[in-house]
Amino acid sequence: MSETTAQVSATGRIRFKADRVGTTAKDWVQLLKPRVISLVVFTGAAGMIMAPGHLSLFEAAVAILCICMASGAAGAINMWYDRDIDAVMQRTITRPIPGGRIPEQEALAYGIGLSCLSVCLMWMATNALAAGILAFSIFFYAVIYTMWLKRSTPQNIVIGGAAGAFPPMIGWAAATGHMAVLPVVMFGIVFFWTPPHFWSLSLYACKDYGRAGIPMLPVVKGARHTRWNIFVYTLVLLAISLIPSALHLCGWLYTGTALVLGLGFVLCAIRVLREPQDENGVSLAGDKAARISFRFSLAYLFLLFCGLLADHMLQGWIG
Repeated sequence: MSETTAQVSATGRIRFKADRVGTTAKDWVQLLKPRVISLVVFTGAAGMIMAPGHLSLFEAAVAILCICMASGAAGAINMWYDRDIDAVMQRTITRPIPGGRIPEQEALAYGIGLSCLSVCLMWMATNALAAGILAFSIFFYAVIYTMWLKRSTPQNIVIGGAAGAFPPMIGWAAATGHMAVLPVVMFGIVFFWTPPHFWSLSLYACKDYGRAGIPMLPVVKGARHTRWNIFVYTLVLLAISLIPSALHLCGWLYTGTALVLGLGFVLCAIRVLREPQDENGVSLAGDKAARISFRFSLAYLFLLFCGLLADHMLQGWIG
């Protein structure tokens, strides 16, 4: 790994200098944040499948590819802008830019190029509404969240969570050309899932964020305040996840899945809240409960949308 030198500039941003090393295809893939892409593509595909419209196999494949490209493009721009803080955080210091494997200018061009290509392809393959929401989702994550919210407010992940919540709406719009209640509710589920998911991570990565000067909730408000917020948001998420049932947009299979998973998430949040802590709310058990909650949150979103899809197919067979 290359050596990285970081220093604080007069503007408060951290400048770094990394020796250039060899670039591989894996580095360009890593720049796209593939772990994030997988969930984004899945929720986008779920929105497309749930929609009453019809796309040919080719159109559907192109639409999914565009969502994948757009998510990766936003991730690349995010890594380009955050290259200074990535260079001083232990969990991000090996990323391609601070690691010296990809020049920052090339990373930015890569992200912008993929952004434009994904939006144009979506427009040509489906419709203007899907392309418009796709373009706005890129802008929201790359500009509103990354360049503004992330470094300015402890509510960054609350508002910024909208960026990752757009895919179900994009998938639905691609299939139908219009919007409806269900994709908006699916947006709401991902939106309210994001804070407890990310705050669980931030509890045990608090020192990293503090070192980089990022005003994450546990850095600014403390661990105890963050634990209570995780608990409250999981309760809200449980309620939001049952809206499709209340509006008769789904059947018993989804309702049962949402209840079991939602109560499981609430239980994780209670364990985070009750974990042995010092007077400041800092865990005395190595944030074991927060780590479990973070892992469960990943499974939660995947399984909840699986339940929604399974219920949709079951209703189709019955109907």
